[in-house]
Amino acid sequence: MKLSIFNKKLELLQNAMIENASEENEIYGDGVNLVNNEHFPITYDFSDQMYMRKMEMKKDTFVISCYHHTDHFWFLLKGKIQVNTNGEIVEHIAPCYEKSTKGAKRLITCIEDCLFINVHKNPSNTKKIKEIEKDLYSFTLEEYNKKEKMSKNINTWQE
Repeated sequence: MKLSIFNKKLELLQNAMIENASEENEIYGDGVNLVNNEHFPITYDFSDQMYMRKMEMKKDTFVISCYHHTDHFWFLLKGKIQVNTNGEIVEHIAPCYEKSTKGAKRLITCIEDCLFINVHKNPSNTKKIKEIEKDLYSFTLEEYNKKEKMSKNINTWQE
């Protein structure tokens, strides 16, 4: 996948935020782990071959998503957000849902306090969060392309 101008700018913003991350600056994230703290609490649930990630997001905050390696659904159960995908801004008001496409990276602005849920496939049924996150998300396009190439090679080898 090629890096769009929008995603290039989003990655530059993401890198600047990582460099300035601190409690004092109210910027969270290290570029290696998904944020999960008292400001952006995440809880998880599982069902047969499914993984659900629930995140609470506060009004006047924003989130830069990772690149996703699968198509999946997300649900906004409470609140209002603006989602900027490749320069296209769409406002979502709860309750609503959307299909997220593989390879998407977004800037999500919280206009109201939100409850946001992602639902992904989990074919191995693992409950090891780090393993799931490693399979589903990449922080940079370089990481995304590397994982996709490895996945393609494994799939070709198995056929």
